[in-house]
This record gives sequence, C-alpha cells and structure tokens, in this order.
Amino acid sequence: MNETWPEIKKRKMRERRGETFDWIQSLVMALLVCVLLFTFVLRVINVSGTSMLDTLQNGDRIVISNLFYTPKQGDIVVVRQESFNSEPIVKRVVATGGQVVDIDFEAGIVYVDGEALSEPYTYTPTNRRIDFEEAITVPDGCLFLMGDNRNGSTDSRDERIGCVDTRLVMGRGFFLLIPGADIANNEKADWGRVGFIG
Repeated sequence: MNETWPEIKKRKMRERRGETFDWIQSLVMALLVCVLLFTFVLRVINVSGTSMLDTLQNGDRIVISNLFYTPKQGDIVVVRQESFNSEPIVKRVVATGGQVVDIDFEAGIVYVDGEALSEPYTYTPTNRRIDFEEAITVPDGCLFLMGDNRNGSTDSRDERIGCVDTRLVMGRGFFLLIPGADIANNEKADWGRVGFIG
C-alpha cells in the first residue's frame, strides 16, 4: 500500500519526535548521573593558601572522594576543622591513630614511630615548631596532618588544629582539575600540572 503525502509527513514527524525524545532522555540521564556522582562520590574543592606548595598552589581546584576511603600515611586529605577555619583545610597525612610523631626541628626531619620519613614532596624542611613541644602519640581515630610547605603551614603542630578526628575528613584529594595561577612567580595557570596528585 502506498502512503499518501500527508501520511508520509505524519510518519516523519513521529520519527523526529521520537528521536528528539531520545536525545532529551539521554541528556537528562547524563545530567542526573553527573549530579549523583558529584553529590555522593566526588567533590571539587578549592585550595586556599600556600601551605601545600609545591604539590598544590593557591587557587587550585582538586577532586576529592570519600567513597570507601580510609586515610593512610602520605595521602592528601581535605578536612573541616571548625575550631580553626570555616573553609576546608587541605593537608597531608603524616601519621594515623596509634603512631608516634616526633620532629627534629634543627635537622628539619619528621619521625614516625622512630623512623625518619622520606618526604620528597616537601617544599622546605620542617624547621617551624609552632606549638609542637615533644613527641606525641596520635589518638585512635585521629590523624596528624601537615602541609607540604612545612614552614608556611598551619597544621597539627598548631594546638588550634591538633590531631584531627577522621570523621572530619571530607575525602582524599587525588586529581588536580583546574590549576590556580602561580602568584609567587607572577605566572598564569600551568595547565601542564593537571592530573593525579599524591
């Protein structure tokens, strides 16, 4: 049976509507997946300050995740410590619950459980004491955190922050998404820095 011209037009309109509906449905699903992903699995956090130089710079935007995450030594974490600052704090885990932290400020060396840490990521040796007086044992369920820019970081050496409860960890920073401008060297953002961090 031959279709008439009006019937052909109607059929083509139905096909176009079906294609348009499929496109809209795909876009809505992609948007929903992105919203769920960035609500429950990933977050983007802005790095504020220079305490994590050279690893991270002021204005960097990093992706963090807390999905099935247990903090371990060497991780970069984002925590909320309301007693110090209302904004998230980005630091590196130096020690976890039960470990003993001691610092030789003259030599600039951090010891955990009596062993000197190999810390190639630090910007400067640890010479700044702040409130740290003597070796401490990190309480269970807590973390001892320090910035990579050891002499320009306010961290667990400061009694306002101290050892941080693991329940305050928002997530582990693992990817530099958008680099901030290198203000110290009057340079624009270095997009070559984008990638995994650690």
